[in-house]
Amino acid sequence: MPSALAMTANKPGDPTTLNRLYGRSVGKPLRKGQQELVEKLLPQIAVPLEGPVTAQRLFGDERPVHFEIGFGSGEHMAARADMLPDHGFIGGEPFLNGVAGALLHVRDGHLGNVRIHHGDALEVLSRVPDGALSFLYLLHPDPWPKARHAKRRMMNDGPVAMFAAKLKPGGEFRFGTDHPVYLRHALMIMQRHTGSFEWLCEKPADFQSRPGGWPETRYEAKARRQDHEVWYFRYRRR
Repeated sequence: MPSALAMTANKPGDPTTLNRLYGRSVGKPLRKGQQELVEKLLPQIAVPLEGPVTAQRLFGDERPVHFEIGFGSGEHMAARADMLPDHGFIGGEPFLNGVAGALLHVRDGHLGNVRIHHGDALEVLSRVPDGALSFLYLLHPDPWPKARHAKRRMMNDGPVAMFAAKLKPGGEFRFGTDHPVYLRHALMIMQRHTGSFEWLCEKPADFQSRPGGWPETRYEAKARRQDHEVWYFRYRRR
């Protein structure tokens, strides 16, 4: 699972109460080619460190914008960006090796519609204007499975309230996990936000099978190799 962007939500809906807690930020030493991508390509497509994060500022027009929290090595983000070249994609990931992997996808896929932040995705998300996002993705976040760590999970009231604020009406929040404890916790949290989100589910197959247009991540592939069940959730912003 991607290196965690975890936080504590002390007061639902108030982003100022989100305490950012990271897992690892660096793993194996980067290879020479990866280091060159971080040094040369990342500055060209990095999200500005200050100011509003808008489609006009990042992409030069008013295209639909997608945001992925903790993109791992960027497989999903790159595949979606290739699938929708007239949309803009923003990803935040604190794990440097994951950022290097995503940069490789951007370079090899000639993806001019991707912008990357190496660091806290929620800090960037907080600078996105309310109602600006068409899609928001949270795929296989760190589960923090122990009960005493539940407050560190990304799926908590504070972050979910921010997700709702940043999505436009009719925008879509996609969440995926293979961890049963996290699944139950996430469903409990989303049940508290039914005023903001409509669960796009009519039958069990809707969350038991990967929907079309949802590229597989390496974390999902790993889960399947370990015979884990994977669950997929789509929520529409009311």
